[in-house]
Amino acid sequence: MLERILVGPMYTNCYIFSNGKKECIIIDPGDDSDEIVSRVSMLKMIPVAIILTHGHFDHTAACGALKRIYQEKEIDLQIAIHSKDQNYLGKSGIKKNMETLLDLGLNPEEDDDKIFADLPRPTILLYAEYVIFDTGLVVIETPGHTRGSICLYSERDKLLFSGDTLFFQGIGRADLPGGNETMLMESIHDKIMTLPPETRVFPGHGVATSIEREQKGNPFLR
Repeated sequence: MLERILVGPMYTNCYIFSNGKKECIIIDPGDDSDEIVSRVSMLKMIPVAIILTHGHFDHTAACGALKRIYQEKEIDLQIAIHSKDQNYLGKSGIKKNMETLLDLGLNPEEDDDKIFADLPRPTILLYAEYVIFDTGLVVIETPGHTRGSICLYSERDKLLFSGDTLFFQGIGRADLPGGNETMLMESIHDKIMTLPPETRVFPGHGVATSIEREQKGNPFLR
């Protein structure tokens, strides 16, 4: 089961994913916690974890609200992120996310520091080949957009959640703090483009695509 919810001012793709059981994971909840909770409830699912493909605020901002909402429902929602991006969460996340806002050319709004202060510390630190509960998803380390960027791959379902590493006819930015263009291109060419061509790709922004489509038509990979 896979559901996409478009959240926040940057139109981030938040995904609800399950292997068909009652439990699900929430991937990249960048905003709109009430909408996410409503959709999970409509699907009659029980979330067990939030999985973050990287630490940028447009993928993490609803973590605090979701953690609180599900605590009230007596559900201990785990928060998982790669160890190299863990400083985007918790107390260190306030400064880190404010810096990212400024680097994007955005003026911090009055409530931004409160949102960033609300980001909980991770309870799970991800690494290469980490298996995400019983979803069939495995972590692929894909540094470049950030130092701790990851993708989530299911060989069984032939799908990839690519975060902000790969998009339909595009690739992630590497000009923000922690970004590295050389590492980004190596991640894409060596770890993503080597997946089976029929693999469906669900990015952090924009429409879904496939490995084959990007191999043939992505102008940044020629």
